[in-house]
Amino acid sequence: MTTSVEQNVNTYSRPSDLKITDLRIANLAGLPMRCTIIRIDTNQGISGYGEVRDGASKTYALLLKSRLLGENPCNIDKIFRKIKQFGHHARQAGGVCGVEMALMDLAGKAYGVPAYQLAGGKFRDKILCYSDTPSVPDGKEMGRRLKARMEQGFKFLKMDVGIGLLRDVPGALIAPPGMLETRTVMHQFTGIQITDKGIDHLCQYVADVRSEIGYEIPLAVDHFGHIGLKSCIRLGKALDQFTLAWYEDMIPWQFPEQWAQLTQAVDTPTCTGEDIYLKEGFKPLLEHHAVDIIHPDLASSGGILETKKIGDMAQDYGIAMAMHMAGSPISCLANVHCAAATENFLVLENHSVDIPEWNELVTGLPNPLIQDGYIQVPEKPGLGFDDINEELFRKYLDPRDPIYFDQPTDAWDNEWSWDRLWS
Repeated sequence: MTTSVEQNVNTYSRPSDLKITDLRIANLAGLPMRCTIIRIDTNQGISGYGEVRDGASKTYALLLKSRLLGENPCNIDKIFRKIKQFGHHARQAGGVCGVEMALMDLAGKAYGVPAYQLAGGKFRDKILCYSDTPSVPDGKEMGRRLKARMEQGFKFLKMDVGIGLLRDVPGALIAPPGMLETRTVMHQFTGIQITDKGIDHLCQYVADVRSEIGYEIPLAVDHFGHIGLKSCIRLGKALDQFTLAWYEDMIPWQFPEQWAQLTQAVDTPTCTGEDIYLKEGFKPLLEHHAVDIIHPDLASSGGILETKKIGDMAQDYGIAMAMHMAGSPISCLANVHCAAATENFLVLENHSVDIPEWNELVTGLPNPLIQDGYIQVPEKPGLGFDDINEELFRKYLDPRDPIYFDQPTDAWDNEWSWDRLWS
């Protein structure tokens, strides 16, 4: 006789007998980023989906396949501890995080519960979102674009304000040769400085935006450019008058002492973290009281369970957690479950609002997924969607590397090294 608990469980076999048998990938592009979707298959005919972070290599996931084969995907923490050594900050974490998402999807399906339940239950039924909005040089026009987001129902906004708006403004920037073009030199080492004229120009830009959208809805700012700490402080102090929601990634996250100086110097909340891997990476920022808001990208920070731990740790320091996300609906749903399960969550990013078919890459979701500025937390098992839309997946395959799930990955089955980190 089937018990009431077992009625919610896939009993083709038993979750305790579930084994990973394969890992396949599909490379997508134009979402607007490129990303690799992974599918983990099992001996019971159920599969779990995850996502390698936008812009990362598929190899970061494929090299993990041999470490996964034969494992029970319901042992999420055990497997995560086994593979987390193969991740690192930013995109290098993509494989580990994508696998963790897929394990959460699989375990949720096996036990018939949504992923947030595996993370301890939920604090909220819907997740507040903000939409990425591409910049334009004219502040009034930027304000109108943001106003259009408000008319779509968004209740939190973000835009870019930085030296990219000053390149054609004479006397706005001082820079050594070649530094305005580089993308590989850290902010503190470029020698780029912003002048009073440049600061005045950016202040007028934000004033023009505010004149269009008002002050009722939070407005965060990002992408200041590769300028050093002192220029960031001068610019931050000048922009404080506009009561912005946060200053994001003004300087690299690796310098907590400099972040502490910046945070103490300005009156606007500071925010960073989208490239940090694991809770240990966030700890120095918290211990130095260096930021007001942490901003992990779940596809870099360690997946659903690790990111919840990061949020919980930040809460102990009185710090809120916003979440960066620039992927497909699969990554988005992983973020939604994590946000639902994390008490100090603030708001979730989305880069794909202007791509109507983005929502339809998977089936069984509300359309549009974001309604009135929120995503409803799914109650279906796992990540909460029914299946992938094969037709759209094939339409959005990356033309540079158009791999789909039907292509075997057997070459990675026996990849091996002596992985132990101690003697």
